[in-house]
Parts: sequence; C-alpha cells; structure tokens
Amino acid sequence: MSRLRIRHVTGFQYEGEAKASYNEARMLPASTENQFVLSSNLRIEPNSGAHDYLDYWGTRVSSFEVLQPHRQLSLTATSLIEVRSVGHPAHDLTWDQLADAASRRAEFVEQLEQTPLTEPPAEVRAIAQDAVAATSRPCDAALAICEVIGDRVQYLRGVTNVKSTASEAWEAKAGVCQDIAHITLGALRSAGIPARYVSGYLHPKPSAELRETIVGESHAWVEYFCGNWTGFDPTNLIDIGERHVVVGHGRDYNDVPPLRGVYGGSRTSKLFVTVEITREA
Repeated sequence: MSRLRIRHVTGFQYEGEAKASYNEARMLPASTENQFVLSSNLRIEPNSGAHDYLDYWGTRVSSFEVLQPHRQLSLTATSLIEVRSVGHPAHDLTWDQLADAASRRAEFVEQLEQTPLTEPPAEVRAIAQDAVAATSRPCDAALAICEVIGDRVQYLRGVTNVKSTASEAWEAKAGVCQDIAHITLGALRSAGIPARYVSGYLHPKPSAELRETIVGESHAWVEYFCGNWTGFDPTNLIDIGERHVVVGHGRDYNDVPPLRGVYGGSRTSKLFVTVEITREA
C-alpha cells in the first residue's frame, strides 16, 4: 500500500476580461475498493461556492459559476489517498457467459457502444479478432489486446490533440495516454468486451524517496469487464498498482475532462496545468 499526496492546479487565463464563467471540475478522487481518500479539497479563485455531486458514471463533480469579471480562473485540487495494488483475478467466464452478462445490465451495454473518439479502424478490429481467436477466455483476450495496442503505439506529445480520434492516433502510431486508451477501448469493445475510460494520476517515478515531490500529470488507462472490472495501463504496459489514482470513469475522455466550462466577454483563453505528486508512505 502507498500513500500519495496530489496537488493539481489548472485553469484559464483570458485575453481581456471574462464577464462570467460556468464550469465543472472533475479533479478529486473518490474512495473505491482499492483506494481510500484520506482528505481532499478544491480551492477556486476567484472565490466561488461549488455544488458537489456524483455524475452518471460515479465521478465526483464540482459545479460552480463565477459571476464577477475576472482575467484568470484557477483551481487547486489537493488530495491525500491510500492506494492498494490491483491484480488480475482468475476468471473462467466464457464468451457466451460474458455476452449474457453484458446484455443484462446498462453499465455493460453502454460500455460496449463505440463513441466518435473510440471508433476503431479495420486494422485495430482485426487485432481484436485475432486475440479472441487465440483464446477461449475473455480475460486473456482482453489483456492481449491491451498489450498489443500499447506495444504498437508510441507515446509522443504534439502528434495529436484533445479532439483526436482513435483512428487518427492509430494512423500516426503515436499519441498520448488519452489516445492510447481510446484505441484500446475501441479494440476491446469491437471484441464484445465491455470497457471504460479511466482518468486519474500516475506517480511517474517508482523509485521516488518518501516525501520527494515529483512533477506529474493527469493520466488515462482502461478497465474491462470479464467477470469483474479489471484495469490495465496500455501506455506503460503495466497493471494498475500503487502508483495509480482513479478520479473518474466514462465512455471516453469527453465524459471525464478535469475542467470544462463556458465563459462570456473575452474572445480567447489559454489553459494552464501543473500536477505535483508526493509519496508519503
């Protein structure tokens, strides 16, 4: 078990002055079976009260509005979380049993549908079908799909943007964690395996000393259902462990952006982001 402190600062700088803004933040983790939130806080500047709730996918949301003129909107989310490693439990679920389970519950049906960001190209569908043909167990096929996609797509900044699709990233064979997650989701869903997008954080330095603060960033990976929800990080080709902190789930990135909003008055805005992660135990 590890204990991680995360400080995530983000917001917008406006060209000119924003007269008002209306926003949603998804920056604070929730306690789950494998992580426990010891403390969490969101500071909003200019000062604004927030309405907190869980969205449809179970992600913590802070909804707020700033009605006074402002040149910058800044949010600072600070969390202290205890995290346990998550393995791959053995499951003897067959393909027929998976199809039956997936048809009975809305959460599975919705995570089988492709979105414009995850729709896979033919080559990715073929990879998924090869994995299905190579094993009689959905769990084995799902893990193989994650590993093949992660191995074939290079992590490279500047090739894609926040609106890039799985097909565009696959054509480039490069992208960031968001893109690799979208490609993997498309492959898993095309194989009949329910899969969901996970947003959160990854401590980037396994060898970090206690109380050593590391510059990090938001991260994305996938969870697939093959008897229970099982996570894998295709960007780094690793299981979900004590360095991963879950913030939210959804069908793709559009369901879980850290900060989303609208504003009036200024013509343009610039996003800024910093993430610091400290291992405290």
